[in-house]
Amino acid sequence: GVSPQRWGTMLMSEGLLNLFQPGSENSVMGSDNCCNPLSMGAIKKMIEEEIPGIYVLSLMIGKNVIQDTENGFFMDVNEQVSEVCGQLAQDPKLKGGYNAMGFSQGAQFLRAVAQRCPSPPMKTLISVGGQHQGVYGLPRCPGESSDICDMIRKALNSGAYSDLIQKHLVQAQYWHDPLNDDLYKKHSLFLADINQERGVNETYKKNLQLLEKFVMVKFLQDTVVDPVDSEWFGFLKTGQAKETETLQESVLYKEDRLGLAAMDKAGKLFFLATEGDHLQFTKKWFDANLLPYLR
Repeated sequence: GVSPQRWGTMLMSEGLLNLFQPGSENSVMGSDNCCNPLSMGAIKKMIEEEIPGIYVLSLMIGKNVIQDTENGFFMDVNEQVSEVCGQLAQDPKLKGGYNAMGFSQGAQFLRAVAQRCPSPPMKTLISVGGQHQGVYGLPRCPGESSDICDMIRKALNSGAYSDLIQKHLVQAQYWHDPLNDDLYKKHSLFLADINQERGVNETYKKNLQLLEKFVMVKFLQDTVVDPVDSEWFGFLKTGQAKETETLQESVLYKEDRLGLAAMDKAGKLFFLATEGDHLQFTKKWFDANLLPYLR
């Protein structure tokens, strides 16, 4: 396995992104190879077998798997997104648009691609266990190395919003502390920006609404993502750390700061739930529930 942070399969989350294109339609996945019983390579192969003629492009953040894995923990997410946007723009086969699938943190990274880089156009975004409102807690760090996990926990606890940690620790860039809302809004380098916490960037709002479908998968027994509501764009209510609210109950939705309410009314948002822990699913479930969005 690799670190949980890689960009991923079919535009994917770990460092590696695969974009696939059946005929004129392309698909991209972003992934997290760590906890998935089906590795990204297996998922790529499975999709190619199920959708003949699909185009798959693998991208890596860095020159090799080791760099890719390290970048998933330590490289500024904004730089990663920018690098991916450049690679997508240079691929002539993606000109007509593509579908994207992001696993775990790959999902919110791919959403940033949709919001910041509308060309080539992302048509469908499938978020598999993505943390769209971030995380507040690291109950079971899914990395290979407990040393790295311990280091990350320590850094987050000591100052998730310090400039140094924001710049150099990927998990801090989507750390969302409901007890320190002002600090989060002011100092979160990545998540507060793409979630319109400091003001409304009309371009982000317009670009996200270009999606034809935005699919969010929540794992009902997830022990990695805290709170699990983040996988459906919900989160803890501000000012405390016990009660959660749904996307539809949030200010983001009520003021429609990102266009999600408009997308919901237009039937573009899809909320799927499945039994199991983080990224645990069967081929049968994947084929039945996610493949239809890639055809």
